[in-house]
Amino acid sequence: MAPTVARSTIDITPLRQANLPIIFILGGPGSGKGTQCAKIVEKYGYTHLSSGDLLRDEVASGSERGKQLTDIMQRGELVPLDVVLDLLKEAMLSKLTSSKGFLIDGYPREVAQGIQFETEINPCALVIYFQVSDDVMTARLMNRGLTSGRVDDNEETIRKRLDTFHKHSLPVVEHYGTKCRTISAEAHPDEVFQKVSEALETLS
Repeated sequence: MAPTVARSTIDITPLRQANLPIIFILGGPGSGKGTQCAKIVEKYGYTHLSSGDLLRDEVASGSERGKQLTDIMQRGELVPLDVVLDLLKEAMLSKLTSSKGFLIDGYPREVAQGIQFETEINPCALVIYFQVSDDVMTARLMNRGLTSGRVDDNEETIRKRLDTFHKHSLPVVEHYGTKCRTISAEAHPDEVFQKVSEALETLS
């Protein structure tokens, strides 16, 4: 039987009481999510959290939970939704006093993940989906691969990543309906950010 990862006991009462805006950031690989999140952080004082970064940091920490996560990933299995949620809760609580809101980057990856997040923490205020054609995303990632050294920046892997993204994320966009702002992200980053700012102004 595969080992499971023990869940942490986390009191999120302070997080619920603070009621800071939570924004889910969606977009395929190479859609410019990271660039736009950095701009939002600079202008609005939000905290940018990436579930992938949190997982990598936990593995690198050498903690017991990190070792269990390593075992799961080495077997090619998906990390349980509960564990990702615990990592997000801990990160949000640690930034609570210094943040004006949270950008949850690349999350939720599927509808069930979003529902669980909103049930256990708080409903999101907004979903921003950066829409970019597969051809543009592929070209951006291939260009990045020339300098990044990332093993997943090659054409075959990129196609698989795009297929996975479409399969899981588009139902999320549909699920959130009017709460989701779809923004074309093929223009210059400053033009894209203008549209992002307009979406965020609706929250204030």
